[in-house]
Parts: sequence; C-alpha cells; structure tokens
Amino acid sequence: MKLAKLIDHTALKPETTREQILTLIKEAKEYHFCSVCINPTWVALASKELAGTDVEVCTVIGFPLGANTSTVKAFETKDAISNGATEIDMVINVGALKAGDYPFVEEDIRAVVKAAEGTLVKVIIETCLLTDEEKVIACELAVKAGAHFVKTSTGFSSGGATTEDIALMRKTVGPDIGVKASGGIRSKEDVLKMVDAGATRIGASAGVAIISGEVSNSDY
Repeated sequence: MKLAKLIDHTALKPETTREQILTLIKEAKEYHFCSVCINPTWVALASKELAGTDVEVCTVIGFPLGANTSTVKAFETKDAISNGATEIDMVINVGALKAGDYPFVEEDIRAVVKAAEGTLVKVIIETCLLTDEEKVIACELAVKAGAHFVKTSTGFSSGGATTEDIALMRKTVGPDIGVKASGGIRSKEDVLKMVDAGATRIGASAGVAIISGEVSNSDY
C-alpha cells in the first residue's frame, strides 16, 4: 500500500480507448494507487468511476509539448477541474526556457496555478531537453510561481527520469516541494532508486507490474 501510494497510474497514449481507461481505473482502485493520470478527455469518466475512493484524478495540461498559450493552459485547467480533476500536471514552455525568457515561463506556470485555485499543480520540465543549469532554473521558476511539484518528463520526448535529475531537482526545490519521477520507470527497483534520490511521486503506466515485483516493457 505504501509503495502504491507513490504511483500515478498512467495512460496517456493517444490511442488509449475507453475500455483501457476503465481497466486503468479498476486497477487503481484495486491496488490503491495515488491517482490515475489521464488525458483531459477521460477526466469526467474517471471522476465518476473513482467517486468515494482514495484515488485522485490527475490530468495533463499543455501536453505533451508545452507550447500552448498560457490562456489556453489556464482554460484547460479550469475545464479539467470542473470535470473532476483533483491534480494537474502541466508542461512548461520549453522553447521559452531555452531562449532565456524566464519571466514568460514563470508567468505561464503561474497562470495554471492561479486557474487551479488551490488544486495541486505539478510542473513538467522535460529534463531530457535541458542542461543541468536549465533544469535548476525551471525548478526555481516553478517554485516561484506557486507550484506544488516539479516533474521530470512527459514520456513523449527523447528520455525519461534519471536518478541524477531527481537528485538535482530535490536539491533545487528543497524539502517542501514534491518531486515526481516519470518516464521509463518499469520496476520496483526503479521506483526505490528514484525515491532514494528524492522523488516523492512516481508516474508510470507499469504500476501493476511494479507492485507485483515484475518488470514491464512500458515506455512511460
């Protein structure tokens, strides 16, 4: 149960069907995962199916590129929460960060935090596209903008979570901000390494395999 409560049980592929989402929800209830992490189109269904359970409904905003306008991200956030989302995972504007437009990146995050009105917000910084210096800056901007978590990856780019990145992110944000490792986590051993490095949440589509002590070939 303790291990399961670290995991956001995830299905974000574009080809995911309603039946697969219902299976994800069933597994989340059975294993008591922290949340299901799903695309916004499934939030209302998940909220209905998970009512009265201990499983949160997490969805993604500006996903997977982070290149939507801040206005659209804020609207997405409000819409998701009105449909029953209880956690928000947003993607930063990676191009703006790499261009050094830090005020824009901070305000982009803040727009989502403000729209969430207290709902937990995790900020996906897409570590595989950033230098270590940029990772630190992204984490600092997320904290300044009022986010509750920083998160490594969408799972849709060129790489996922590493223990080195988790350790760097934890060092940057300090003890009071959550750090979510996502992308390529397939086994219990992977989870424990990420937790040892400083992760407080794990995003994985291999949640059942992880709890069962197996190794999944999932890519998220």
